[in-house]
Amino acid sequence: MAGNSLIESQSSAGINSKQSKKAILAKMYALLGLIIMSVILSIASPYFLTTDNLLTIALETSIIAILALGQVYVIISAGIDLSVGSTLALAGVISSQLLLAGWPTPVALLAGILAGGFLGLINGFVITKGKMPPFIVTLGMMGVARGLALVLTDGLPVSGLPESFTNLGNGRILNIPIPVIFLVIVAVIAAFILSKTIFGRYVYSIGSNEEAAQLSGINVNFHKMMIYVVCGLFAGLAGVLMSARLVSAQPSAGMGYELDAIAAVVIGGASLMGGIGTVGGTIIGAFIMGVLRNGLNLLNVSPFWQQIAIGIVIVLAVYLDQIRRK
Repeated sequence: MAGNSLIESQSSAGINSKQSKKAILAKMYALLGLIIMSVILSIASPYFLTTDNLLTIALETSIIAILALGQVYVIISAGIDLSVGSTLALAGVISSQLLLAGWPTPVALLAGILAGGFLGLINGFVITKGKMPPFIVTLGMMGVARGLALVLTDGLPVSGLPESFTNLGNGRILNIPIPVIFLVIVAVIAAFILSKTIFGRYVYSIGSNEEAAQLSGINVNFHKMMIYVVCGLFAGLAGVLMSARLVSAQPSAGMGYELDAIAAVVIGGASLMGGIGTVGGTIIGAFIMGVLRNGLNLLNVSPFWQQIAIGIVIVLAVYLDQIRRK
């Protein structure tokens, strides 16, 4: 039995090495695509490469990118989380209501983030213990979290938030928007965990071959739960920052963001079949979507056509993923 486990472990390590090379190659393709898109838009619009516009792109992309950083863990493990947009809204509502109740800003901020992590824990528990598909479980949680956000607010925005909180979404440090600074910090942490820790290696192993991971002695159920907790924590942080940026908590915030987060991960080179993906590629994928939206706005393209363009990009990204796997 021990010999079989060793063989499975070595086989899994070989698979992970090959998939790591594929992920790096996919990330390079995504980066090349971002560069080409930026060159075309800089030629098409003289305003694209201005400092103010580039900072605007970074600010507008930061929330989706933070959501995608949590989603990439789930997708690498061969799962999916459709509840992140609703979790974002609920986390923002919880933090904002605690602030209005007089709680200190750091405590309210932490409460919103932990609320996201708790929803992720529920997702992971039901998926692992109930042996249910992640698609169904997180689709249900999407409705539950959105409903709770509406119930807590009676469907109305939570306003009157203190300046110490709203500065997190609208302030700047050395002319860099604070949400962008948060993105850089959490991206470094996420990349370190995914590439330099045992937990990160387990994430790839589970996504590559869950049965082999189990035979290798990995507690698959526990680590899958932790993966969804990580995704929930990132969604909670994104929700708190979005409420700070909007100077109010909107119970309808984040609608459709789960699709944007998944698209950013896939465009960045991750595979929906699991086992492949990187933090760097995810950030690039998020910025490809942000640059595309910004460029189309500068060119006065209708928002309706923008949705069509983004949908085409998503389909192409999934198609390229299928080609890579073949």
